[in-house]
Amino acid sequence: MLAAREQAMGTDGYLAYGRQDIDEADIAAVARVLRSGFLTTGPEIPAFEAEFAAYTGASHAVACSNGTTALHLALDALGVGPGDICIVPTITFMATANAARYCGADVVFADVDATSGLLTPDTFREALTRAGRWAKAVLPVHLAGVQCDMEAIHAIARKAGLKIVEDSCHAAGSVRADGGMAGDARWCDAATFSFHPVKTLTTGEGGMVTTNDPALASLMARQRSHGIERDPSRFQRAGSAHEPWYHEMASLGWNYRLPDINAALGRSQLARMGQFAVKRRALTAAYREHLAPLSPLVTLPADPAGQNPCRHLMNVGIDFAAAGRSRADVMQALKARGIGSQVHYIPVHAQPYYRALYGDQHLPGADAHYARTLSLPLFTRMEESDVVRVCTALSEVLG
Repeated sequence: MLAAREQAMGTDGYLAYGRQDIDEADIAAVARVLRSGFLTTGPEIPAFEAEFAAYTGASHAVACSNGTTALHLALDALGVGPGDICIVPTITFMATANAARYCGADVVFADVDATSGLLTPDTFREALTRAGRWAKAVLPVHLAGVQCDMEAIHAIARKAGLKIVEDSCHAAGSVRADGGMAGDARWCDAATFSFHPVKTLTTGEGGMVTTNDPALASLMARQRSHGIERDPSRFQRAGSAHEPWYHEMASLGWNYRLPDINAALGRSQLARMGQFAVKRRALTAAYREHLAPLSPLVTLPADPAGQNPCRHLMNVGIDFAAAGRSRADVMQALKARGIGSQVHYIPVHAQPYYRALYGDQHLPGADAHYARTLSLPLFTRMEESDVVRVCTALSEVLG
């Protein structure tokens, strides 16, 4: 078994931009399921859902195969379809917009704050004006774990009659200024999560939708399994209650189920979320301290007032022009020093698929954010000495 430091760094000491944190309890949880009678559609799923709902403060949680299917299930259950428009901030992973397209809806891309990369009330209003009366839903994205101003966005959306699906795939463990946890569904119809390996909590691959609406939760649970209904009280066919094998396909759903193996890993990880959040906040504080001498060439976006994010990404802003180095040159120079980095994200409106659909668009906040952003290593097995190493290397590279 690899030691903790070897797991974090690899045997060559390379610092990736993100990495999972797996311990012996996680391995034991998965092994327990492998020895059980269930590998999928077993007792780990409802247990994980109940524990995750309790953690976020939501009334219901529906587990699924990944964060993309979580978005698709939520929009489908809310009735998004052809003729509708979903408003999506353009700084996000493309799955946020793609989920609307899976439902047959169109996308209006909203601009973002140039520094934070977040959808703001003002950029939401501007996008809503462009969407017009066909606007059906808005999908605020809590980039890097920092949450949007959901109270203000909620007020605008409800006045316009829009549904709200929070893309909280980066935000597990983040706390808002009002004290609510990301995913508590206080300011939305549904919130979605991803449990990809680089996320704060991982199931390998997996996702979750939280909601306070029991009917919505029930529909998503049905849709994740081919639209099959197994509750005899809902069957139309006479005598079916006496036929234990009988089921009905009530609607066209998908195979978006999460296996019990993954759910067991998720439950074990969830038990350590408090530790993960403390460590990520400590590493964020260390970055703020050790990046300070590089300001204004390098900046870390400030947390909104009162928020306590659990950062998924250390997405800093760098004035590459002032440094006289291209972003690609900086990334290669860091890699040569054993330090990984990544870019989150190329604005989705600039992707060829969406340019072919909607033409070229000018979203200046997003363009400015993209021009400066670079994600540095952040994961829980790092120590402050690793942060110092990254910041020292970045200082050397930028000159």
